[in-house]
Amino acid sequence: MKAERTCDITLRPARPEDASSLAALSVEVWLGTYLHRGISGFFADYVFAELTPQRMGEHLSRDSEIFIVSQNIEGIDGFIRLSQGPKPPAGLGSALEIATLYVQPRHHGRGLGKALLKAGLKRAADLGAPHPWLTTNVENTNAIKFYQRQGFAITGRTHFKIEDQAYPNEILTHRPLD
Repeated sequence: MKAERTCDITLRPARPEDASSLAALSVEVWLGTYLHRGISGFFADYVFAELTPQRMGEHLSRDSEIFIVSQNIEGIDGFIRLSQGPKPPAGLGSALEIATLYVQPRHHGRGLGKALLKAGLKRAADLGAPHPWLTTNVENTNAIKFYQRQGFAITGRTHFKIEDQAYPNEILTHRPLD
């Protein structure tokens, strides 16, 4: 994939040197999305262990991982990460997970999420995976509605686990719109 510019949105494949930017964006979005009443040590430890430049670098180096970033003049403002191989934990779907779709909150409403998702869905179809799947926290109703408007349907439920804690997540699978 080459850099592609659409309506003031520039999408391109992620590069190894993007690891720290992807980690910082992930921390910003994850904390803002899931922690509304303060940050406990439990969640801080998770963020500092999992959403690191080193971890992003590991993902970027895997052939089974595909990252597409949205970049503005100053830097990365969103990204989608596809993971080839995982099958949905429940329901039907291709063996391709949309592992992450993050857009900086200050850039919401500009069409970045939709553009990144469209590029990810095209890449999935090109890889022979027309029904990619994803999970999102059941309380993240804005994300669930967004995905449903883009042709996803709830096809099951699973849990996101951090140590001994489990958080219910909806499984959504892409069903192309006719």
